[in-house]
Amino acid sequence: MNNLGVTSLGIEGDISDPKFCKASIKKVIDKFHQIDILVNNAAEQHPQKSILDISDEQLEQTFKTNIFSMFYLVKEILPHMKEGSSIINTSSITAFEGNPVLLDYSSTKGAISSFTRSLAINLSDKKIRVNQVAPGPIWTPLTPSTFSKDHVDNFGADTLFKRPGQPLELAEAYVFLAWEHASSFITGQTIHINGGKIVNG
Repeated sequence: MNNLGVTSLGIEGDISDPKFCKASIKKVIDKFHQIDILVNNAAEQHPQKSILDISDEQLEQTFKTNIFSMFYLVKEILPHMKEGSSIINTSSITAFEGNPVLLDYSSTKGAISSFTRSLAINLSDKKIRVNQVAPGPIWTPLTPSTFSKDHVDNFGADTLFKRPGQPLELAEAYVFLAWEHASSFITGQTIHINGGKIVNG
């Protein structure tokens, strides 16, 4: 139990491995006996200037982490969810605008958007809501760990606010979509948090 009086459970492992996903959900159910909210937020990116530079291994691993893991987790969690439960996926502005150096990453985010809409339709009879948040540009460890110093120094400068967003500025969108009473009539939708960029979708 933490200092907020909330009990948590940390589980370390590789979310791209279906066996780990299965074992993780079992641990959660064993401890808490229910799951009402699933937030799919794991991702990796590896910038490459050309599609010719994207190895088969990179392509496969990026898809396994970014989108396959969502299938694995939803399949394991769904039998434990009840009416009013919420699934929230993390897409990206790259799903709607594209990105010339994140071809595989952007492709996974486009897949997540289609997955979100399709799953929302599929689970509507169970009254389980499925939505997504599409951030960008948001300051996370992915940015300095995968981009050049020049890119990092100018990250977010093309937004209306001339800066990147902070993770905290995403938080309430997830809370809103997780809260059954606040978002009970919302499913299959996208909340765009990107500093004022207008996107279609």
